[in-house]
Amino acid sequence: MKSIITLHATPNAWLTKSLLAPHLDAFIAYLQLGRYAAKTTRSYLGGIAHFAYWMTQNNLPVQVLDEHTVEQFLIDHLPLCDCPRPVMRAYRDLRAALGHLLRVLRQQGVIAELSIRNDYIAEELQRYDQYMFMTRGLSTSTRSFRLCTAQRLLLYKFSSRAIVFEELEPTDVRQFIAARLQLVDTISYASALASALRAYFRYRTTCGDSVHDLLGVIASPAHWNLASLPRALKVDEVKRLLGSFTSSLPFPKRGLAIVRCLLDMGLRCCEVAQLQLADIDWCAGTITLRHTKSCRQDVLPLPVATGEALADYVCHERPKTTNPAVFVRCLAPHDKPIGVHAIRRVIRDAYRRIGLKHGRAHALRHTLACQLLNHGSSLKEGGRRCIAPSVTQYHTDLCQAR
Repeated sequence: MKSIITLHATPNAWLTKSLLAPHLDAFIAYLQLGRYAAKTTRSYLGGIAHFAYWMTQNNLPVQVLDEHTVEQFLIDHLPLCDCPRPVMRAYRDLRAALGHLLRVLRQQGVIAELSIRNDYIAEELQRYDQYMFMTRGLSTSTRSFRLCTAQRLLLYKFSSRAIVFEELEPTDVRQFIAARLQLVDTISYASALASALRAYFRYRTTCGDSVHDLLGVIASPAHWNLASLPRALKVDEVKRLLGSFTSSLPFPKRGLAIVRCLLDMGLRCCEVAQLQLADIDWCAGTITLRHTKSCRQDVLPLPVATGEALADYVCHERPKTTNPAVFVRCLAPHDKPIGVHAIRRVIRDAYRRIGLKHGRAHALRHTLACQLLNHGSSLKEGGRRCIAPSVTQYHTDLCQAR
């Protein structure tokens, strides 16, 4: 427990005398395996100490810990916290630390695996997931959010009993939406929540249920910034965006390669995050997309500028790792691919540097579509990302970039 010695005496005592003490070595080893910085490790241990003190005050055994307990600590205790100083109260750091703690405890078999307590709901979600995948061809991320929303709604109404969909009233849906928006009160979440609920109710119509009254209480929030046609960047904005990835940034080559993939090829953020080194044929000048939104495999020509940006990143800035993903994490946890949110943050930060007020990564895809239309392509061709001209062969140094 050498890492605990660096903590203040008070949180150090909270940890060493708590029920979490036997699991601290495993928690620290987990962070070290992910190559977390020493400062981050101390911050997470401080958060765990605060949680351990709260557990002691409430006489909570380790075996009952789960996401609900963590949410109770963050939402109920944290805003009214009067624990003795010094104490970690940063919400984001606490949430991250406790998420890692639950993962470690599950790896050790101390707490139960995350599961749905209602077998009826589990079966319903399995059928819904199969419908979304086989019939609708939806991506994993889309299905995950919609399944999570449907699960919460069904648990809210039916808890541990059998699902009788006819018992779901418009009032139940209205109260459920209000309860969720109290936890996450943003326009983007409200829109996603409304869309997920509509999608689930439409699925129920295929099961023979009447959902007209339920759909009537779902209202999408007003979002005037997106009321017009999708935003596309102007020529000068594109130049300033590409020029904003200077050497003063921590990882400029990665950022430029990501922007090139979206701007030159019209890729989605999820498609960029899922790119593998084996998907790039440097000599033929193509990229194979294996996890598209329509669940099909696409082979796209790789523009020279995009290939050069990717090769520059792979050769000179990509961390040493055994992970086959093109874009991997530069910060802990290492040896893992970056996620969709990281890609969106790269785009958002680049917008901010050049003074653009909006921050949607999808605007780069719209920019490419507008360029294709201006050069005589049809809307259908733009949607299929038929990008010309294709590249038949790279220089020798690009062929060796892999």
